[in-house]
Amino acid sequence: MIFDPAEDDVDPLNCEDPEGLVSLPWSICPSLQSSFNGQSLQLPQPRWAPLRGSYQISGAIMMMVKPKIQFIQGTDEQTIPDVRLTKSRDGTNGVAIFSFEQPSVFDSSGEVGEITGFYMIDEEGVLTSVNVNAKFVNGKPAGIEAKYIMRTTREWDRFMRFMERYSDANGLQFIKK
Repeated sequence: MIFDPAEDDVDPLNCEDPEGLVSLPWSICPSLQSSFNGQSLQLPQPRWAPLRGSYQISGAIMMMVKPKIQFIQGTDEQTIPDVRLTKSRDGTNGVAIFSFEQPSVFDSSGEVGEITGFYMIDEEGVLTSVNVNAKFVNGKPAGIEAKYIMRTTREWDRFMRFMERYSDANGLQFIKK
């Protein structure tokens, strides 16, 4: 069922349809806590182009982004890291340690710029850390270790969603030790 406020019986001051199922963001929703006494505007209803066939759109549109890791913003790291996770006993915080052996950022850092941090990017956004250390052997860069610290269960859950997407895209497996 598609809800059309122009056709359905809607009280514009109620902010709901008669069954109480649909919120109308363009309705006037009075609030007892608001001191706003401005003038209400009447905006034209948006017109929707009819869909051909039997398609129905529902929910928000989400852009799908291939999960990636970057050390220099805009330059994807091609080397797949070894990842170690630790979590506190009470589950409130944890640390992820990413170890990159011979990362590709060393090949392009002279051309593109300096390492500015550790960026984990997916469709939900960017997780960032500045806890990045380079390892040198005989004066030449050999690896990078990056730490991402999670201080809440919400940060832990968000990190795990990123890791699930990243591991699916790169063929990683989780091995519990």
